[in-house]
Amino acid sequence: MKRVFGAKKDKEPPPSIGDASDRINKRGDTVDEKIKKLDVELNRYKEQIKKTRPGPAQEAVKARAMRVLKQKRMYEGQRDMLYNQTFNLDQVAFASEGIKDAQQTMTALKSANKELKGMMKTVKIQDIDNLQDEMMDLMDVSNEIQETLGRSYSVPDDIDEEELMGELDALEADMGMETKSDGVPSYLQPDRESDIDGELNLPSAPIGHAAVPAGRTNGQAEDELGLPAVPRATLRG
Repeated sequence: MKRVFGAKKDKEPPPSIGDASDRINKRGDTVDEKIKKLDVELNRYKEQIKKTRPGPAQEAVKARAMRVLKQKRMYEGQRDMLYNQTFNLDQVAFASEGIKDAQQTMTALKSANKELKGMMKTVKIQDIDNLQDEMMDLMDVSNEIQETLGRSYSVPDDIDEEELMGELDALEADMGMETKSDGVPSYLQPDRESDIDGELNLPSAPIGHAAVPAGRTNGQAEDELGLPAVPRATLRG
């Protein structure tokens, strides 16, 4: 049967966007080479036209140059069409790559979503709340323990804070009075001479001759303190 009808040929896979773009780019490179050759030929004809005098010879060169210019315009049109096709293929390729990226992203998201759901089954909000409450209770107990261990044994509990503030204010006032004179505390100032006479309350020394008491003769001499003077020994001649 295969010899009569022949074997069925396998269909070739359709060309991909990359294959079509490569083929068009190769054609575009070929057209560019032809355009460059035509440009060189046109430049040669331009030089010939400048060197030849007006007449039949110059007209023949112009005719050849016109033919080359027409070919150049045709190839340029083909190159523009190839460029447009390449641009369209690039847009399609970009869209295709974008769709592939979106598919991969969706697949990754689905896998991550499934994994997160499995993890959420092992974690409960109520357990987290209970754990937080237990931690807060433990912290409160720890603070109470620290306060108990840091309690002072010598300080009574019934101290009035207002009395302490009053004593503190009085202490600050005393310190201000001490530093009032020249800004130097009293314990740093030099000692002043004390008034000994004032402290002992002694009477002042008498000035001049005091009154003579009764029973004492006026002719008796007295010293500067009002006491009887000691008689001096007389010299015998």
